Amino acid sequence: MYGSIYQNLLDAGCNQQTADQCMVLVKENRFTDMMQILARYRKTLLSSLHKSQKQIDCLDYLLYKIKKL
Repeated sequence: MYGSIYQNLLDAGCNQQTADQCMVLVKENRFTDMMQILARYRKTLLSSLHKSQKQIDCLDYLLYKIKKL
């Protein structure tokens, strides 16, 4: 079970330090603390996603304007 949790953390993009910290918390049955770390990380990922989406929207608008020339 621990191996699959660790792999999932890495697949989610957690760095080595965060994954290791979460695994310590799992082994200590401190899931609430782990969930707080993961919620913060999720917020960071979501913010990055929104920034990327805004950049895509800007490019789409530019392409639209160029096509109208």
